[in-house]
Amino acid sequence: MNNNLYEPDNYPQLLLLLSYLQAHDYQFTTISPASHEKVNARAENSLATKLSDIFGWNRPFNPENMDADLFTLMQSAQIALKVANGWKSLLRVSSLNNQLFLHSAYPTLANSCVFFGPDTYRFAHSINHFLTSCDQPIQRAVDIGTGSGVGAAVLALALPESEIIGVDINEDALQLAHINIDAEDIQNIELVQSNLLANVKGNFDLIIANPPYLIDESERAYRHGGGQLGAALSLDIVESAIQRLNPNGSLLLYTGVAIVDGYDAFLAEVQQKLNMAGFTYQYTEIDPDIFGEELVNEPYRCADRIAAVVLTARKTA
Repeated sequence: MNNNLYEPDNYPQLLLLLSYLQAHDYQFTTISPASHEKVNARAENSLATKLSDIFGWNRPFNPENMDADLFTLMQSAQIALKVANGWKSLLRVSSLNNQLFLHSAYPTLANSCVFFGPDTYRFAHSINHFLTSCDQPIQRAVDIGTGSGVGAAVLALALPESEIIGVDINEDALQLAHINIDAEDIQNIELVQSNLLANVKGNFDLIIANPPYLIDESERAYRHGGGQLGAALSLDIVESAIQRLNPNGSLLLYTGVAIVDGYDAFLAEVQQKLNMAGFTYQYTEIDPDIFGEELVNEPYRCADRIAAVVLTARKTA
């Protein structure tokens, strides 16, 4: 691990929390914020009654109705917050591939929030699918915008002999990724605070990314893609790949795009960039309709829909 990373005072306690949850067979699949709000609004869900209510659904809980040692651990980890109708956890925990990942509490309102949701599961699936068909050796790979560390962890476990780097501009994300990775005892990941690849030297055999792709009025880092309809950051990652991939190296980009009158402006710009750089590529729309609630907001009033897409591109030798 990168020893220059700031380690929060609650690092050992959060490791113990993940160990406790693993020992108690904790599982939670994180859904979209819009769906989460609807489920939590049900009258019977006003208070937590089990571990997944506390750390998954992020509902208020009564300490008297839970393991006293767990509540003490939460307090020592500084993630137990007193609220009007009980207590709430300041972090959530989601499961993926039998691993647990700490991330931000619901709702994710702050700029520095660390997001985990349906996109995370699609991204992890896309990485595994890519690796099953990849015919080139991968000695060095980077996960741009690693967040809670999911992409880097998926790569590191599949490629234990490879050097994996996870970069993020958000220090809070790196702190949680650090804990999530250490909890699984993954040894071949280095975490670096960086805007794209600015603070990372050298080239790569594989670049992966699941960047923010929406227009967010508050411009929260985990959500705001910038540019026209949120595509700017995704396009910057394509440019980074053009510059920093080794010959025969690949880019795997999972992102969201706004379709306007049936036209995908992001694809058109990507095609121009990759054709000029001599890349081969494949572009797949894996879900035609995500974040439908955004279509009533001003930036998307012109859009038909927002689609989830996967771009795989290879730099020719």
